[in-house]
Amino acid sequence: MKQIINVLLTYIQIQYHIICYLLTLLVSKDFMPKDEIPISKKYHHLQVDDLPIIEVLEKLDYQKLIIAYEQEHGKPLKPVRRRNAKYKVPESMTCPRCGAPHIYLYDNTGGRGQYLCKICKTNFNDKNRFSKTVIFRCPHCSRTLEQIKERKNFYIYKCKNDDCSFYLKNLRSMSKEEKKHFKKYPHKFKVRYIYREFDFDFQPLSKESPDLPKVDISGIHSSPHTLGLILTYYVNYGLSSRNVAAIMEDVHNVNISHQTVINYADSVGYLVKPYLDNYPYELSDSFCGDETYIKVYGKWQYIFFFFDAVKKIILSYHVSPNRDTPSAIKAINDVLTKMDTIPDNLNFVVDGNPIYLLAKHYFYQQGINFDITQVLGLTNDDPVSKENRPLKQIIERLNRTFKKSYRSRCGFKSSKGSVSYVNLFAAYFNFLRPHSALEKKVPVTVPQLINLPNLPARWGKLIELAQEHILYEQQHSA
Repeated sequence: MKQIINVLLTYIQIQYHIICYLLTLLVSKDFMPKDEIPISKKYHHLQVDDLPIIEVLEKLDYQKLIIAYEQEHGKPLKPVRRRNAKYKVPESMTCPRCGAPHIYLYDNTGGRGQYLCKICKTNFNDKNRFSKTVIFRCPHCSRTLEQIKERKNFYIYKCKNDDCSFYLKNLRSMSKEEKKHFKKYPHKFKVRYIYREFDFDFQPLSKESPDLPKVDISGIHSSPHTLGLILTYYVNYGLSSRNVAAIMEDVHNVNISHQTVINYADSVGYLVKPYLDNYPYELSDSFCGDETYIKVYGKWQYIFFFFDAVKKIILSYHVSPNRDTPSAIKAINDVLTKMDTIPDNLNFVVDGNPIYLLAKHYFYQQGINFDITQVLGLTNDDPVSKENRPLKQIIERLNRTFKKSYRSRCGFKSSKGSVSYVNLFAAYFNFLRPHSALEKKVPVTVPQLINLPNLPARWGKLIELAQEHILYEQQHSA
């Protein structure tokens, strides 16, 4: 009987897929069923090389250079004479190294973005703001790297030295078949040193400015105790908004809708974030990070969690639609902003995703150094993974704890809803949730919450502290 049921269920699934396919052909709209499990994207094919040698160029003054030229040659240096309007340089353009105005700049590429300063002989690209403040050199042969490609948010540099030890070593490591294939299809092999320079609008070690949410908590008609009860059921016990509304009516005789529960949670979620981000945490020296999945408006998005593995404190909880390097940079930045000083031996334990190595490169460009230790796969195939596997397992347990709380949500209808809920979860985990590894104590002990009798009262006091923090920050920033 069981086998017959399984066969019938299989036929039903096949028929369902056929119907969806036919509807897609007839209506020209995608009716194919969406995967309920997020796709495991491969990322190990991206190889991240060591950091380059970064040579900081000396800043020059074009006026002093003009005077020196006149003293040496006995005549002034004349501006560029343009014989073709095609090579006109914008008046706002200046040399990034000596500050020379546009009248001393050549455009020898017909408006394609490459310029040459007549005074200091500097080549530069207007789109690349780092191009002539630093020079990147190969760490293996010290040859200057050449920019070969421009991608969204970063530029790609390559060492083209045929005598580079990195290049020669990769050639020698090839088998005979690989060498034959390399001669035919060299673009399929990565044999030269590659470096990616990031260029996007982001200031490291900066915090978001605190703003009051659009819906003020003082305008909520329910009492602080009722609000605390709603948050306790919704966040601490992971109940759905409909179940919370039902309990409030059936048990507490408070008639509210499930949408009101969501509205209250969204408001409190944005209210507690500045307090959560700026609390003076006492941190250890053991940090780990990972990404997990959530569903927003029917599409998979990612939460980047970073965690103090000893103190059990969530330090970063960045929600992003993309699993990319900018998201990893912002997540690590959340951790760095919570440190009084960045220790010399700072290290993050993460998985094998190369975006974290690229994030390390980005911060290195900004003068911020730390190490990344990658734990690869599910088995300890190398000494590094074996040594750091416990930290990876700790962040995985955090992911499971979040998933248990998130499961009743069945996804979110907006990005705002997902962000506010993750804020609430982080506040609950740090300030209100006893942890077994801490002898049933909460990770962060807030003195004002210690003697309160129950969770609804603690939520109410936490909201009050968050409001006081925002008002204090706004008064002192005015």
